[in-house]
Amino acid sequence: MKKISLLLLALALSVVACKQNKKDTEVVENEIIEVETNISKTLTVGLSPKSDSNVSGSVVFTEENGTVNMVASITGAEPGVHAIHIHASSDCSSPDGTSTGGHWNPTAQPHGKWGAETGYHKGDIGNFTADENGNATVEFSTDAWCIGCDDDTKNIIGKGIIVHAGVDDFTTQPTGDAGGRVSCAGIIE
Repeated sequence: MKKISLLLLALALSVVACKQNKKDTEVVENEIIEVETNISKTLTVGLSPKSDSNVSGSVVFTEENGTVNMVASITGAEPGVHAIHIHASSDCSSPDGTSTGGHWNPTAQPHGKWGAETGYHKGDIGNFTADENGNATVEFSTDAWCIGCDDDTKNIIGKGIIVHAGVDDFTTQPTGDAGGRVSCAGIIE
């Protein structure tokens, strides 16, 4: 009788152990593992002369890890300081570039220098200096932009990039008194 009782007890313990192992397996099978993906997006647009200028070039936007890097390569500008901004529309059809509308300002802020406590447009990139041959490279990075995301306050697709004839003074509203538009590119995919 003792042998049968011990045998039944051993059998019962092995069944419980098997069920416990099965539960552990089920937990592991249902475990969610988060995998970080690093998706990089790149968009290149061509700058076309406007307002009877010779200013052209290209702008490369690259988004990686939530940051958009912009590198603009500009040729044919007058030597000196010029403003560059993102404008509300990608329409570069007008001869003077005004078809792009005003600065891109989805958060209704005053015009200003990027990062200013008093506010700034999402399109207020700033100024750059063209060398004695009219060439310049502008580099800019921000996590306040995205390429094709669903956030209208960050998405640069459908906007235009404008090179201005003059300098952005960062105070005149709403343009910074940057002068005419001498080059334009639509930011489109």
